[in-house]
Amino acid sequence: MEQKYTSFSDFYPYYLSEHANGTCRLLHFIGSWLVLSLVAFALITNQLVFLWLVPVIGYGFAWVGHFFYEHNKPATFQYPLYSFMGDWLMFKDILTGKVSLKN
Repeated sequence: MEQKYTSFSDFYPYYLSEHANGTCRLLHFIGSWLVLSLVAFALITNQLVFLWLVPVIGYGFAWVGHFFYEHNKPATFQYPLYSFMGDWLMFKDILTGKVSLKN
């Protein structure tokens, strides 16, 4: 029987286990950087029309990592909010060295 997560603190270790492949984590990291850059660009230049690209870039990089490198289904399909939170916590954890980009 599949586990149901009722707290983010319980979910995050599972989230990390679904991102065991270094290339998958790298693609998530690149996608997150590009999302932040795009949002900053759109706001600074007042060209908000570019914001429609945010989910395309964010999910695009992540899903390539899952389908071609991790070979699993993204957690966002079952846990959209926790997965979104996990993306940004993993991004921070990679920046701070708590999570590695190596396998």
